[in-house]
Amino acid sequence: DQLWIINTTYQYRPDLLAHDLYDNAGLWWVFYQRNPNTLTAPPWDFRAGTRIYLPKESTLKSVLGY
Repeated sequence: DQLWIINTTYQYRPDLLAHDLYDNAGLWWVFYQRNPNTLTAPPWDFRAGTRIYLPKESTLKSVLGY
């Protein structure tokens, strides 16, 4: 997993980040599963400047089987 800081492009839009990273906007929830102590109120806590871990696409494919 990669530590990343949410930028203004993705503020309040975890779906856009999921689309850009995984080509699937429906996977926005993985950011909340991976960062339960940081992200707790989707999408309002998905703010610029927040540090989160981004799951690798290979990990998602392995765990979710997509």
